[in-house]
Amino acid sequence: MPQHTPESADVFAWIDGAEQAREQAGLVRTLRPRASSSPLLDLASNDYLGLSRHPETVRGAREAAELWGAGATGSRLVTGTTELHAELERELADFCGFEAALVLSSGYAANLAAVTALSDRGTLVVSDAGNHASIVDGCRLSRAETAVVPHADPEAARKTLAAFEGRALLVSDSVFSVDGDAAPLADHAAACRDEGAALVVDDAHGLGVLGEGGRGALHAAGLAGAPGVVATLTLSKSLGSQGGAVLGPAKVIRHLVNTARTFIFDTGLAPAAAGAALASLRLLRREPERAGRAREVSAELYGRLTAAGLTAARPDAAVVSVRAPSASAALRWAADCREAGLSVGCFRPPSVPDGISRLRLTARADLTGDEITRAVETILRTAPAGAVDR
Repeated sequence: MPQHTPESADVFAWIDGAEQAREQAGLVRTLRPRASSSPLLDLASNDYLGLSRHPETVRGAREAAELWGAGATGSRLVTGTTELHAELERELADFCGFEAALVLSSGYAANLAAVTALSDRGTLVVSDAGNHASIVDGCRLSRAETAVVPHADPEAARKTLAAFEGRALLVSDSVFSVDGDAAPLADHAAACRDEGAALVVDDAHGLGVLGEGGRGALHAAGLAGAPGVVATLTLSKSLGSQGGAVLGPAKVIRHLVNTARTFIFDTGLAPAAAGAALASLRLLRREPERAGRAREVSAELYGRLTAAGLTAARPDAAVVSVRAPSASAALRWAADCREAGLSVGCFRPPSVPDGISRLRLTARADLTGDEITRAVETILRTAPAGAVDR
């Protein structure tokens, strides 16, 4: 029998070729640990309402950790459900206008839970081509027949649903994370009603920004609490914490408790994260103007950047997407912004389904007028050749 030593064969030699291909395409990703404080102006995070460091949010996390401990200690069905989790679920459901809610360890886990638990081999899942990776993975894991329809095309979704006989659901982001454009939720809901399908909407980028006082895109569309509608969301963006949730009819939530693998087999959300999210939610109730301010900032960023000749997608929420000439140009542009004191996101393939690289800016509600001006001037000053339409 042959003897193998660590030097005799490199079973991961194939990674070298993959790394070289990424380098040549300008698609290498690296981790950049950040310090607890930074002089950079932040337009890269998803802290839309500026709550992640708000004293009330931090106090909520601290008090929850002191009372309940550092971790949930087990899955939600064993020891991982505290009174704090139940309180957060009740207040989330009430705020967003749904009958019930279920909190999970991340928004990614929430999407996997909703899609896989509400479909099976005999189900059709109609998915928007621009959906988040967590929805795509949920479709794959569901074993359902999946039909990917053109981005934000309700007629294509309707035709696909109409051609299928059997249980079906239409799943879409409410606000797409790449360009910040909103889904045609009213049209999607009408198609689902007509064809007897469920509508599942990931409202990660709508909560805290859209709807009355930030109650979300489904609330804005008049769909919150509708019997055939389920929402997923994250606690890590507008609420400045960590975790995710599924909201919908009580029987849907009961079904997820009994069938959703990312809920059943995962450790419950840490109490500190639940406490922080609950504190932020209560703060948003008291200060609903934060949602409108986030939209105002995004509109101003878009208006000033496009007036200067940059190409950007018109924002429907708090994401402003600015196109770059290439993946390598986007990477260099983001690096130059950083050197100039501005942190921006950089989206390149495979994160963008259309293959177009972008700077991704997040319009935080707590940005001042001077900070907006500074951000615009920095982006324009560092813009690569070909980015500005003269």
